[in-house]
Amino acid sequence: MRLSLLDHGHRRRVKLFLALTSATSRVDSPDIVKMLLYRPGFLTRPLLELTADAMRGPSYWTAGEREYLAMCTARLHRCPFCIDTHAELTRIAGHGEIDPDDPESARPQLRAVRRFLELTSLTPDRINAAEATAGLADVPEHALQEALRVNLVWNIVNRLANAFGFTLREGQLHSGTRALHRFGYRFPSFLLSDGPAAGHGDAVADLRRLVLEAPATTDPALRAAAMAGEPLPEPWQSYATTVRAPRTGSPKRTWTGSPPTGARKTRSSRSPWRPPSARHCTASTPAGTHWRA
Repeated sequence: MRLSLLDHGHRRRVKLFLALTSATSRVDSPDIVKMLLYRPGFLTRPLLELTADAMRGPSYWTAGEREYLAMCTARLHRCPFCIDTHAELTRIAGHGEIDPDDPESARPQLRAVRRFLELTSLTPDRINAAEATAGLADVPEHALQEALRVNLVWNIVNRLANAFGFTLREGQLHSGTRALHRFGYRFPSFLLSDGPAAGHGDAVADLRRLVLEAPATTDPALRAAAMAGEPLPEPWQSYATTVRAPRTGSPKRTWTGSPPTGARKTRSSRSPWRPPSARHCTASTPAGTHWRA
């Protein structure tokens, strides 16, 4: 579902910022930026605080390894926009330490935590403790917590990207990923000055409070019911189902403009480009899943 508000419903300062950056880079602002800068006081401030710390703060995991985990989470949710974005960011931030096309290039601790995150994402209510913790003996507890923070961020963003139909347009993969890496997932503060400050000191608690309790168009009780998976009146029930449910079948991409960096030609004239990220995280890819551009 594509919401016109995410294209045209921004405040004046944000519209000027988007117009200026698009004119400077000669690339339209990515869908993720447009979403984050719409009503930033409701979601964006605590989410970006959590994201910046999870992806670029001090950690047992390198920045490249965290981008790799983000890419693997996107594979679980079959999110084309996020798969290709984080595959490119893995290359940029990793400086060759890990190949996003080759899961075996990851160090053993990263492979073990990737399998753990796969289980917690796909079957959180049916986890076998022995199976989930297999191979994690060499992973410190704080490293596991840091990986869970990365997974939390992209579990949220992947679902939003799928629900709103995010698309990578010509030039966005190159310019957008480099801007994200350069600024460490942070936006200028003047773009985020909307609504009351969270101020709890815990980004996860702030995110939860603002999304579930802060004044907004929808009633807090409705938001709490949606979070808990309780029955909702229409049209909210259909929308919540779309956001919560994992994607099934073969995720398909339609590239607009030129193919992204690293895309390769296939023999089929009907599918002229196949993103290399289709092969990423083979352990997390359901049988029969493939990509077609």
